[in-house]
Amino acid sequence: MTYDDDVVTVLSHEECWELLREAEFGRLAFRMSDEVHLVPVNYAVDGDRLLFRTAEGDKLLGVVMHPDVVFEIDDYDERSAHSVVLRGRARRLEEDEEHRADEIGLRPWLGTVKYNVVEIRPTSVSGRAFRLEH
Repeated sequence: MTYDDDVVTVLSHEECWELLREAEFGRLAFRMSDEVHLVPVNYAVDGDRLLFRTAEGDKLLGVVMHPDVVFEIDDYDERSAHSVVLRGRARRLEEDEEHRADEIGLRPWLGTVKYNVVEIRPTSVSGRAFRLEH
């Protein structure tokens, strides 16, 4: 579906996944008690799932207690922009599954120890591309 002479374009499912595979940084929204938190994470795609590493703390506790999450990536340059939103269910991987993160090259950006690997299983993926006007 296209709006306003191709100024806004709805991305296909395949285009959304292509953009998710190309990027490695996004934002995770999760619930913690009565608040919604938004945090940056680096991630990698494993088939049709997203994986990220995290240390013990609010992010891990939040996704364990309330597994429904939203994940978003975006990017722009002088002529165009795009945004992809993935809704899904998060779960901490068991020890015998954590090797998946190493197999897809998920690397921490910071030197902090992050033993926990979280998987997001998507329930929906949508995206938009925008032609920027100057």
